[in-house]
Amino acid sequence: MSWIIIALCSAAVSGMVNILDKTVLFRFVRGPLTLPLLIGLAQGTLGIILTLTFSWPSASSLAPHAWALLSGALWGTGALLMFRALFSQEVSRVIPVYQTFPIFAAFMAALFLDERLAPLQWAAVVVTVAGAVLLSVQRDEIHRRLFLHRSFLIVMLGSVVAASAFIVGSIALEELPVINTHALRNLGLSGVLLAVSLRPAPWREVRELLRRRSPALALVGVNEFLLANAGFLLALWALSLGPVTLVTTLVATRSLFLVLYSTLLTMRFRGLLGERMTAATVTVKFAAVTLILGGVAGISLS
Repeated sequence: MSWIIIALCSAAVSGMVNILDKTVLFRFVRGPLTLPLLIGLAQGTLGIILTLTFSWPSASSLAPHAWALLSGALWGTGALLMFRALFSQEVSRVIPVYQTFPIFAAFMAALFLDERLAPLQWAAVVVTVAGAVLLSVQRDEIHRRLFLHRSFLIVMLGSVVAASAFIVGSIALEELPVINTHALRNLGLSGVLLAVSLRPAPWREVRELLRRRSPALALVGVNEFLLANAGFLLALWALSLGPVTLVTTLVATRSLFLVLYSTLLTMRFRGLLGERMTAATVTVKFAAVTLILGGVAGISLS
């Protein structure tokens, strides 16, 4: 199967993950660290299971194992920055900014992995990222001007960290199989999330969710044990087959799927995600989607 198709499938699945994450944050939890705590517990459990279940290559050195763990730690750090913004902002505006990491990954791959892109490929990366940034632009109805929310810089920092995670993960995949890299990455991600979120307040809220048998637990279970891991595995699979810069660009098209999912759900269930549905916002979002599709087409043709 082509790495292009695999990367796009990862994006489609990851878009569902973000929708469920926002649903939990918007409807079921009060603190910004409760969801990271649940994710850390789930991913850590799965990482241990995968580590003990699958065989490990005997010839590999310790270095790729360390790179895989570091990749997970970077993913966890980027996710914490993303969740901080996602707690109070619309999912269809936060995630697209977070998904600008291909442009940073392109520079990092050129510096550290000696990857080179043709002019058409560079143009496709820039167009895709421009579409993601456009999704984050908001309109001030009082002063009649466009602006970027104050969380923009926080999410951009998370995007840089996510780009680093892709680069480090690709180094681990040079010696480790996809499933082993995924297991270690889960452990690294879990370690960071638990180190930050394992505090009295989030833990009390988790116990309260358990006591009430909240639907949030089922949503997190489906998300972390099924959808998130499927998205992660597909992204690693594509990364093992294709160039880092172009794979990350296609994985970042989750913005496209996210806008489609969130728009359809908001039209069907008003207030489900806290998204605003006006003619202006829909127009901007789908203009951004057009740019993203143009970028994907450029990568596919190149």
